[in-house]
Amino acid sequence: MKKKDLPQDKGFIKEICYVKNSEGKYESDLSTGWDVKKEALDNAWDDINQQIEEAKKAIAAGEKSPIYYYFVKTLMDYQVLAGYTGFWKCSIKKHMTPKGFSKLSDKKLAKYAKAFDVSIDELKNPKI
Repeated sequence: MKKKDLPQDKGFIKEICYVKNSEGKYESDLSTGWDVKKEALDNAWDDINQQIEEAKKAIAAGEKSPIYYYFVKTLMDYQVLAGYTGFWKCSIKKHMTPKGFSKLSDKKLAKYAKAFDVSIDELKNPKI
């Protein structure tokens, strides 16, 4: 993008962009926003909020455990959650079922609670 084409929509957030100057060389310049980028981010957050709502419904229907809800809410993936808890991916999937969740010890629940930054009570009884 050329320097003269750098978006300058109304906004408060400034972001560094790399643009070509009049000599064709790259340099940095500040942009105060871009409606296209904002719309894309808004759509992404709408999708994430929809996934959170679906997770709430799955818990209410007895299809998933609260671990699944916090997993979705915190935008984690299996590898990240495995890194925080020390559990294998297959174990995490099992713990996301109501049956697997009900068999977890307080020690294991504490690892999940720490990973999700909630108390064990909040993990057992999420406010959804």
